[in-house]
Amino acid sequence: MTSTRKPIRKAVFPVAGLGTRFLPATKAIPKELLPIVDRPLIQYAVEEAREAGIEQMIFVTGRGKTALVENFDIAYELEATMAARGKDLSVLDPTRFTPGNLITVRQQVPMGLGHAVWCARAIVGDEPFAVLLPDELMVGTPGCTAQMVEAYNEVGGNLISVLEVPMEEVSSYGVIDPGESRGALTEVRGLVEKPRVEDAPSNKIVSGRYILQPEVMRALESQEKGAGGEIQLTDSMAKMIGHQPFHAVTFKGRRFDCGSKTGFVEATLALALEREDMGAEVRKIAERLLAR
Repeated sequence: MTSTRKPIRKAVFPVAGLGTRFLPATKAIPKELLPIVDRPLIQYAVEEAREAGIEQMIFVTGRGKTALVENFDIAYELEATMAARGKDLSVLDPTRFTPGNLITVRQQVPMGLGHAVWCARAIVGDEPFAVLLPDELMVGTPGCTAQMVEAYNEVGGNLISVLEVPMEEVSSYGVIDPGESRGALTEVRGLVEKPRVEDAPSNKIVSGRYILQPEVMRALESQEKGAGGEIQLTDSMAKMIGHQPFHAVTFKGRRFDCGSKTGFVEATLALALEREDMGAEVRKIAERLLAR
């Protein structure tokens, strides 16, 4: 069966959001271009996908998001100036794409994550694909998507990454109803979006990474609005349960919720502290600030 399983070559990045929680910083700059230390948030997600062997990146964008694409274009003036001054251009290597491997589609109306994924249906075609939410910064070795692709190569079907959180926090997330577990893999019997604590079937939350079969697009086609008046990806994924294999992969690594200001600051500090070129200095700064 493994030999006939289609590889994961495409990834969808829903990046049409307005970033209102970060205003006024995001009035003119897409939230996904805000830097964690010296790399834009979207860069971490793209590099994670590349590490997993994904070739084609699909950005689902909205109005005012053209800078996202320009970040991965060739900045001729910048490169020519740097080259003339003898500066090392390798720092720009992660922003380069093979022509044709970055594709954008528009989500004209913000109708939820499920709708954003559905907007990519023509490019996804009849292939399984990954979905990465750039707000969720996943740090691990290997990366979250690589861990999921490894699991996909074993069991196929649909997969979601999960993390365990304290039970009192589950109401903020999508939660799985778990079945049989084996190592990092857990069978998914059901999905519940933002349950009340007393109704939650587990404390395993869906954490912004998915591998989905193309049939989910058919489910999204007729999907009615769910929680929050939006077309929820969770609702369409739930329809796949029982028809195709469906597993959760417990991510071995750390997650930073960069959709919140405190999570964004935490990610910046955590990654800066681990950098060889600045970690010691940042630690001294933090200690000095805490001593006040």
